[in-house]
Order: sequence, then C-alpha cells, then structure tokens
Amino acid sequence: MGTVVDARLTVDGNTRELALERATVGNDGVSVSTLLRDTGLVTVDPGFMNTSSCESSITYIDGDNGILRYRGYPIEQLADKSTFPEVAYLLIHGELPTLDQLTSFNNRISRHMHVHSGIKTFLEAFPRDAHPMAILSGAVSALSTFYPESVGQDESEIELATVLLLAKTATVIAYLQRRATGRDLIEPVAGGHYVTEFLRIGFSDGAGALDVDPVVRRALDLLLILHADHEQNCSTSTVRIVGSSQANIYASVSAGVGALSGPLHGGANEAALRMFDDIKASGDTIEQFVAKVKDKAEGARLMGFGHRVYKSYDPRGAVVKKVADELLDHLGANGETFEMAKRLEEIALSDDYFIERKLYPNVDFYTGLLYSAMGFPTQMFTPLFALGRMPGWIAHYREMMRDPRTKIGRPRQIYIGEVERNYVSLDDRSL
Repeated sequence: MGTVVDARLTVDGNTRELALERATVGNDGVSVSTLLRDTGLVTVDPGFMNTSSCESSITYIDGDNGILRYRGYPIEQLADKSTFPEVAYLLIHGELPTLDQLTSFNNRISRHMHVHSGIKTFLEAFPRDAHPMAILSGAVSALSTFYPESVGQDESEIELATVLLLAKTATVIAYLQRRATGRDLIEPVAGGHYVTEFLRIGFSDGAGALDVDPVVRRALDLLLILHADHEQNCSTSTVRIVGSSQANIYASVSAGVGALSGPLHGGANEAALRMFDDIKASGDTIEQFVAKVKDKAEGARLMGFGHRVYKSYDPRGAVVKKVADELLDHLGANGETFEMAKRLEEIALSDDYFIERKLYPNVDFYTGLLYSAMGFPTQMFTPLFALGRMPGWIAHYREMMRDPRTKIGRPRQIYIGEVERNYVSLDDRSL
C-alpha cells in the first residue's frame, strides 16, 4: 500500500503536508511520524485510542458493525467450520492449511507437548495459592533457557519456537489446572487432538485415562478460536513493543501474558462470574441490580458488557451465547447463574440506558460460565484465554520481525512536572 500526500495540518498559521496510509478495508491513517521533527509537536492520545502503531494483515475489526475477521475469514465461519489448530495455522502462516499441512502441523505440536523436568520443578516451586497467570508468565519466559536453539531470528528458529510455544504452553496450562485441583502431574501422550490432549492432561485421573466428552471438547475448541486474535489489543501491543527491542519471542509473549492478566483485559471473564456471585450474595434480583447500576450505587459494577472497540454486539459474544445454550443444557448446568445471565442480557438489549451507551454483552459475559461448567476453577479462566491468544501473539511477533520498517517502540510524552530547579544541599532543606 503506497502513500499519497493529501492531508494537511495547520498550526499557528503554518501548514504541513501529511501522508495518508491506505488500508485495504477500514480506517486509513494519517502519518505523523515526522511531526516532531517538522514542527516540534507531538500528538496526544491517552490509551492510544486513535493511534495506529503498525500495519498488519492478520486481523480486521469493524467495531461499529460487529465484524471480526482472521486473515479475511469471518469469525462466524471459522467458529462453525474450523478447529483451533487450523485457525492457529491460518493466523501464523497467512492461509488455511491443506490436509497435509495441517496433519504435519498437528503432529509436530503433539511431539513437543512433553515439557522438560526442570519446568515441572519450576511449576512445583510456586506457592499453592499463587495465581496461575503469574506462574505462566514465568514459565513462558523460562522456556528460552531450556530450548536455546529456538531463540534466534532465523526462519527455522522462529518456526521451532512457534511449535514449542503452542505445545509447551498447552501442557503448562494443563499442569496449572492439575495444581489448582490438587492432582499430580502426568505425561502427555503424542498423537492426540490438541484440545483433547489438553483436557486429558488437565482432568484425567492418576492413571491418565479420560473419556473426553466431544461436546465439551468442541466447546473449548470454539472458545479458543474466538480468543485467538483481536488486533492491537493491550497484550498483543505489549508483545509487539517488547519484541521491537529485538527481545526473543519467549520474552515478548511472557510480557503479553502479564498484560493479559489484568482485570480490564483477560481477567474480565473472572470478574463477570464474580458479579453474579455478588448479586446472589446481596439477595437482589437482576432488576434490582440493574437499577443500582443505573444509579451508580456503590459496589454495583456491570461486568461483561461493553467493549473498547465494539459499539454493537460483540460478534464473539453471539457465538458464545449459542454455545452456552448447547453446552450447559448438555452438562445439566443450565442453572441459576445462567438464568441470571440470560435475564441480564435480555434487559440490557431492550433498555435505553444500555442501548444509548452501547453496552452490549461481550465475549467475557458467558465464557466464565462455560469454563466453570467444564470444571475449571475461576483462577484458570485467564490462562485459558492465554492458551487461545497464543497463535495471535506469535503471528504478530513474526509479522513485526519481518517488517523492515519496524523500529523500537518509544512513545513520547507531554511533560507536566517542575521546570529546571537548582540543587539544594541536605543541610539547607527545610521541612
């Protein structure tokens, strides 16, 4: 995509030409990369709400119309017809795989799901009540020390690191599930379906046997697809900015795990489930809770609604709602909390207060309910999000490293502190 000069900025009577960066679809961008040099000014954009940090061909979002596409494919089609490994291949390599390519990809990941004994010792060294995301961040970073042959930037090294991250993190997260539920660690078995093997490692008995429910497997597969990428979100931007310093992919992804752990990002599904627990504990009806939300009553915080990008219904939320109906009915878990969720959604979609503020259910609204019904404790919800997001992080790191225009991330600031002051000796300072 070339650039043309057809934007202009006038400051104090002086006009400068700015180049437009053209998108194939969606927002074009005004390039301000030389603004400081040419004018001495910087742009101000807290939270980067209107700043494009890169060009990318991985994921497209239209928040106003509720559109999400991976490499051009609508999320609804991928959720209905694809599998998580297939979507991972698509995000990382740019095209849907052939049968041979997918088989080879699956087999290579499966062969690498065993983790080094040192990683197991590392996991066991953490306190039992340590949050799994803190452990996961450390484990991902530590992988580079156990597999130094995969930390370089050659194509073969990056490809190996890609496979290792997909394989090892699945096993690590499954081990974290076992720790959270008081089970001993067991060995992976090569040759199985990625999600099936993840569930077997996480939930099987001491002998390692588990008859994986195909409905549960498909539901988890679909949830991982929905979380696989979401453009330049907080954690993906973190992966990119850390990687821009030429940090290896493990350090970059580890930083992404840290960003995802926040309650405003990956921890939102935990917060949504806690909201329902708080409503139950208060004795309020959903209608009473909604009234408190409108009145901005203390402690009445609506979670799982609204999104930084989507100003209509989150397309992932629509898919999750359908899965929730099917899975919870299948498991017999369609109980009080799910009925509360459906009632809250019903009110929100018809109430002017929510409609005017564009507060529609997002992907986090139902995912906690589904993970809980599958048997995952609350603290495992965000690691599951990380497992799904792994292909997106990898894809963005690889894309950035191939882009010759990549520069080390270095945002500017508007300084509002003290002007120059002279040093005062300690003896001369007054209280």
